Amino acid sequence: MELKTKYQYTYFIYPYIVDEKKYDKYLLKLLNNKNCTIHTFEKEKDADLYQYFLPKIRNYLFWSIEYGKSKVDKLNTIEKNMQAVLLAGYPCVIFDYNLEKDIQGKVGKSDGIFFNITKMQLICFNTGICFLNIKTTLEGENTLADLCNFNYRFRDIKSSLYNFNGHENIQIQTDMFESRKDLTDLIKQLTGTNKKALQLNLDTDRFFVYSYACIGQEEWNQNSEKEIFQKEFLKYSSVKPADYKMDYEQNSKHVKIVENSKYELYGFTKTGTVLLTADINTENYTKLPHIYERQLLYSYIFELYQKIYMKKINLDFKKTKNVNEVQKEFIDFTQSIWIEEITNDDFGNLLCNYWENVLKNNMLYSELKNKYDTLYKNANIEKTQKTSNWIVIILIILVILNIISLFNIF
Repeated sequence: MELKTKYQYTYFIYPYIVDEKKYDKYLLKLLNNKNCTIHTFEKEKDADLYQYFLPKIRNYLFWSIEYGKSKVDKLNTIEKNMQAVLLAGYPCVIFDYNLEKDIQGKVGKSDGIFFNITKMQLICFNTGICFLNIKTTLEGENTLADLCNFNYRFRDIKSSLYNFNGHENIQIQTDMFESRKDLTDLIKQLTGTNKKALQLNLDTDRFFVYSYACIGQEEWNQNSEKEIFQKEFLKYSSVKPADYKMDYEQNSKHVKIVENSKYELYGFTKTGTVLLTADINTENYTKLPHIYERQLLYSYIFELYQKIYMKKINLDFKKTKNVNEVQKEFIDFTQSIWIEEITNDDFGNLLCNYWENVLKNNMLYSELKNKYDTLYKNANIEKTQKTSNWIVIILIILVILNIISLFNIF
């Protein structure tokens, strides 16, 4: 069965960690990169984001959205060293990596899958947690099977074992890059060695996959009730190749599925999110893909950020000797991020709940809360013990002074 795609794209999301103490230096590095420009937001131009996100999260993600154009222009006149320091004071800064033209490539031999890299963006939080987003689209006529094969191969493009995993090699066909290695070298140049991510047990060889595909209404109607259609969707959601032998009952346990309408199907796993639609109405391939890569993509990034931030705090709890500092970090995270809703949009909230579930964010927070409670309790016990010890010492001193006074009387 071939499910021909009318329109599709995939974002490959790579999380990386920079030294929090050198965060402003990292921003300066991006500011000095001639291909990087600060992505600023405007209330009118980005009204979709302004209306979708609640104020606290909106200001956390998009620092410039409340700025007037004159303030943003003034920032650009300041020397880059000072810009970096000022930007480091905002919770989140976004950079566009400017491509002179789309990066073209191909998976496989002469009859392989042709693709374009159309967008690259860096989303940097002042906790040192950052994300590199790479947007790709397939060229020409393609099927959902082609998209599955491409996503499966491209997500491991950075892996040191790429050539040993049975992947057909990805060839880059543009003046900007001569090979896959040139692209991975650029990723390393932008993200660094990412050693701190390994300390948090993050997979530094694999991208998260965030993908959209629209197929024909006729094909959807012909196959939507059949198990083979369900298996194709599970392969797409699980980032499996087209020839993967899919056990529906077994694999469906690892995929959360949300059907927003008969022709709007979302799949969630711990390594990605997909949306499959049909072209029954124009909104499914015009308005919906725009929402999916704007409001919903930034929501997904924010959920990923929370997961990684909690892993970072958890590591700090284990390593630090300054318990008060980590406790403050946990309280700040709880008050400024965790307890805040992202949006008032009902469906948006539903998707956030699914992301929290598959990413196990609630479980991570409960573990952190237990550690915080234990540390807080132990700190109070220690404080009480110290107070008791001082009281004992003071009493002993008073007794000694009284004895001395008695001897002086006689």
